[in-house]
Amino acid sequence: MLRVVCTEFGDPELLTVVEEPTQAPGPGEVLIEVGAAGVSFVDGLIVRGGYQVRPPLPFTPGMAVAGRVVAVGEGVETCPVGTAVAASATGFGGFASHVTVPAPLAVPLPAGVDATVAACAMESYATLVFAVTRRVTIEPGEQVVVLGAGGGIGLAAVDVARGLGARVVAVASSEEKRAAAKAAGAEVTIDYTDLKDAIRAATDGGADVVIDPVGGPAAESSLRALRAGGRFCVLGFASGEIPRLPANIVLLRNRSVIGVDWGDWAREVGGPEGNAALLADVLGRIGRDELHPPRPTTAPLEEAGAVLRLYAERRVTGKYVLVP
Repeated sequence: MLRVVCTEFGDPELLTVVEEPTQAPGPGEVLIEVGAAGVSFVDGLIVRGGYQVRPPLPFTPGMAVAGRVVAVGEGVETCPVGTAVAASATGFGGFASHVTVPAPLAVPLPAGVDATVAACAMESYATLVFAVTRRVTIEPGEQVVVLGAGGGIGLAAVDVARGLGARVVAVASSEEKRAAAKAAGAEVTIDYTDLKDAIRAATDGGADVVIDPVGGPAAESSLRALRAGGRFCVLGFASGEIPRLPANIVLLRNRSVIGVDWGDWAREVGGPEGNAALLADVLGRIGRDELHPPRPTTAPLEEAGAVLRLYAERRVTGKYVLVP
């Protein structure tokens, strides 16, 4: 098997690809031949040692894979050999040609959902479906503003909010990213210039919900653009800057700030079974054409470092997957 290895925290260009014997699955595990491994901004943070979870070195990055089961361990009665599956590899290891995971983490792919789409959609769409089913309510007709709307999380947010009947205003830094958000269903697209006033103008006075995976100065500007009872959802800090939100602006007009951390929920609350059910829900919605993730750009495992560099510099529109 092939796998990407991080031997020291630092620049993604330090990653290497090694070849080694394929690990047989243990009791209760399945071995997945990876068709595609999802790549995210968070993967780059982990490689640089800048994420709240720091795996012991050396390790293989990657937390979302899709492919087919090629071997099962003792006691596994679900997911027989040949089953097309997706899995959230919570212990990392996804940037590889083969991955061994506990059988409960392997979710069968619905008909019509291929490995590349499943791998690219799991992290971003699971985050957003988790957000709207467990953290915040979005009602039909509400005005939802999505920051970073041209990236994987942003495009998923546009798609999910539109599916709930919201009117979506997408904020993105380039014409290419704004066009992608428009294609995903955004009613209006804007850039970051005079953001508070631009949001208020685009939402007829103020947003009901802001979805923010970006952080930085845009966070406070968009928080100030919320109408009474508005909800500000914190998903991440792709800008590299964690904002300090003024509590008085939260207090005024009964606004709320809501943290959205799907990974922590999956580890601490939902557990393997709850997380598998969430992923099955996401993939089922995609299979029923209720959600519409765009097809990702593919790259070989050997280009993992280059792809993570693109994410770090916010030069990715949509999503990438690594293909062994």
